[in-house]
Amino acid sequence: MSDVKKFMYLNRRAPYGTIYAWESLEVVLIGAAFDQEVSLMFVDDGVSQLVKGSDTSESDMKNFTPTYRTLGDYGVRHMYVDKASLEARGLTQDDLIEVAWEDWETEEEVDNIVEILDSEEIAKKLEESDVVFSF
Repeated sequence: MSDVKKFMYLNRRAPYGTIYAWESLEVVLIGAAFDQEVSLMFVDDGVSQLVKGSDTSESDMKNFTPTYRTLGDYGVRHMYVDKASLEARGLTQDDLIEVAWEDWETEEEVDNIVEILDSEEIAKKLEESDVVFSF
């Protein structure tokens, strides 16, 4: 029996104005550091967490969007975005940051691990997870 669990971090809230997005990112980094299989999912207003060019200069919050680009270095291999949530906000994949991933041992590389999924695929990914954390 494997000790590796499939953790899914479900992000439903906008990146700024509350602490949820930042706390989710911190928990993701901790889970990945303990060699668990970590995936992130962005639905509803959570899709805006991945929008390129976020500017927080006129708020009291630090722009933590660049941290998402490091997740591949922590072994995070999958980031999923709900297609309907993206379209409802007038966004496309071109509006989102890209996150690269590389396996240091096999030298396998993926240029962008951010995938757009429809509602059926989203439901399937949630069912396949051992643990789902909702932020």
